[in-house]
Amino acid sequence: MSEIEQNLIGLAGIIVLGIGGQCIAARLRVPSILLLLLIGFIAGPITHSIEPDRIFEGLLFPVISLSVAIILFEGGLSLKLDELRQIGRVLVGLLTIGIATTWLLTTLAAWKILGMPPRLALLCGSILIVTGPTVIGPMLRLIRPIGKIGPIAQWEGIVIDPIGATLAVLVYDFFHSQHAMGALQFDFSLLIAFVGLLETTAVGLICGSFAAGVVVLALQRFWLPDRLHSPALLAMVVAAFTVANIWCRESGMLAVTVMGVLLANQKRVAISRFVEFKENLTVLLISGLFIILSARLKLENLTSLGWRGVAFVLFVILIVRPVAVWLSSVGSNLTWQERVFLSWFAPRGIVAAAVASVFAIRLGDQGHDLVPAVFVVIVGTVSVYSLTAFPLARRLGLAVTNPQGVLIASAHPGARAIAHALQSANFRVVLLDSNRVDGNVARMEGLTAQTVDLLDEDTIKNVDFGGLGRFLALTSSDEVNALVSMRFREFFGSSEVYQLSPIRSEGQVEVGSLRVHGRILFATGLNYEVLDQRFEAGAVIKQTKLTKEFTYADFVSLHGTQAIPLFVIDPVAKLLTVCVPEVSLKITAGQILISLMIPEPAGE
Repeated sequence: MSEIEQNLIGLAGIIVLGIGGQCIAARLRVPSILLLLLIGFIAGPITHSIEPDRIFEGLLFPVISLSVAIILFEGGLSLKLDELRQIGRVLVGLLTIGIATTWLLTTLAAWKILGMPPRLALLCGSILIVTGPTVIGPMLRLIRPIGKIGPIAQWEGIVIDPIGATLAVLVYDFFHSQHAMGALQFDFSLLIAFVGLLETTAVGLICGSFAAGVVVLALQRFWLPDRLHSPALLAMVVAAFTVANIWCRESGMLAVTVMGVLLANQKRVAISRFVEFKENLTVLLISGLFIILSARLKLENLTSLGWRGVAFVLFVILIVRPVAVWLSSVGSNLTWQERVFLSWFAPRGIVAAAVASVFAIRLGDQGHDLVPAVFVVIVGTVSVYSLTAFPLARRLGLAVTNPQGVLIASAHPGARAIAHALQSANFRVVLLDSNRVDGNVARMEGLTAQTVDLLDEDTIKNVDFGGLGRFLALTSSDEVNALVSMRFREFFGSSEVYQLSPIRSEGQVEVGSLRVHGRILFATGLNYEVLDQRFEAGAVIKQTKLTKEFTYADFVSLHGTQAIPLFVIDPVAKLLTVCVPEVSLKITAGQILISLMIPEPAGE
């Protein structure tokens, strides 16, 4: 087998194993990073099936750097400046006091526990101040925390990455310059590092802002055809990262993060189509990077840490993070429950692994302990937090197990009636509607409602998903129902997204067409017009508790087609089931049926 064929097999193996690991992890409902690291260990140091250094040769670290840049840009697209009004004070504390505390304590632990030389320990501490947006995002989607902790963790995980990478570069340059000039030049080395920090920050801000401005201008002036928008944006991200790094080393991460944040918060052009493209690309990059980086590890380096590695991870989890969070949140409005959760939520991810790998190459034999130490923390923090963060959030009242709440797109009278029925059964209900009048009426009736543009890409980011487990699209527009259903599938999954039955102009249902992106709700043919006509005719929503003496068959026999089943409630398990035409109802004694009761015609 030729070298080209071997490299092709290795590259294909990275992609197939990476995406395969993601699929298996999703099926098993475990953090994908753990499975990807395991696959990388097996494919690399154990079986030697994949050798990244041979496959990529001199392109290995440019590929890693560009991949990390795209990941950080995609993370920046998820950050909304409006969130800073509530979390700004805590976030600033975490990015100042929190960083300093984490750096100091982690450096101390690396020095005393792992036995690293002080300089290497200081570099290790700077790398490990970063958390991991690549693992924080999936964990938050699973936990769906209530309140401010979700945005705080998301912002910290993304913004702290370029800060950590920059700090690591400054530490490296500081000691490198001090070594070159001699110990007596400590003050001068410190001045050089400080100037380097200012230069890195300025270059990152300039390049990121300029790139974002070019993108907005190009879209405003229609310089590009629609089909080239996403590729052109990707090219601009790569260009901004590369130019910034050439101008000032390691400023590229800050540049792409700034670019993402600016594009996400401008109002001149829509970027929703880019977000989906970047998310798909990010999954591929993350999968491949974890395989590549873990395949480069050496078993002897990992095993050499022994008990010291375990002690180091425990110190980072049990001491470093709690102290950093509590010092950072002094004087803030965080509750003690929120502080406890944030103290137990700081998984490390791909950025820490990539930065550690780069500096290990630069340091040569002097940095052989750096990568194992960082990877042990990655594996340890992800394992501990993924297994305990959700139970802890639930115990603290910050998350709900198997959330049963309902998010409804519409606040028209029919939607409000459905919301009242669900809310009276103690399920959380949130209404979204662009009609200000309907939204105000809903709030006056005691319902939780937001007046928003349902098609605005920002809407989905401004919803508090705590306690919500399913989505109902009940608007008067079939197109809007289809579009918002497609958008909310990301959060609720295809099985828990529903929309009213759409119809053709001649009255035939378009099941299976492109206009149906959610499961058909309640009954085939029950579209908005039919539902609205039922309520205008006096239809009401009623709850019926079924018993052994009065079964569902008895209910159907009594009411016939005058009753349309909407929901089934299990009061013992506190579960809500949405009725759909594709599934036959199986209701047992003790369960409650919520149905739309159509009044019988007069005279009967």
